[in-house]
Amino acid sequence: MNIPPDDQGQPKSARDATRDLASRIASAKKERDLANGNVAGGASADANGMARGMRMGSEFVAAILVGAVMGYLIDLGLGTTPWAMIILLIVGFAAGVKNVVRTANEMNAASTVGTNEGPADAKRDDKDDA
Repeated sequence: MNIPPDDQGQPKSARDATRDLASRIASAKKERDLANGNVAGGASADANGMARGMRMGSEFVAAILVGAVMGYLIDLGLGTTPWAMIILLIVGFAAGVKNVVRTANEMNAASTVGTNEGPADAKRDDKDDA
């Protein structure tokens, strides 16, 4: 017995099979991308790492420049030529290091959200073994 064709000329069972196959292919591609370290959207892991590095570098340089400019402006206003700039340059460096460490921790926490086992799970497993 023949199955009547739908709008596109395929029998319903063939159309359903095609949809099922397409969904299985899409899910297999997603799993392969996750296994290879690719990020959603097709970006490679290298591009993602480069973006992270550029963000951290720009935050570090920005903090140093803000400290230096603030120190220079204070020196102009008070007439204490190099001292405020030197002190605030060091403060800007410390703030830049703090920003880089904070950003790295946020990025690491965000990258482990998708995995089943994070650092907390690993610690729990170690306690169970003892």
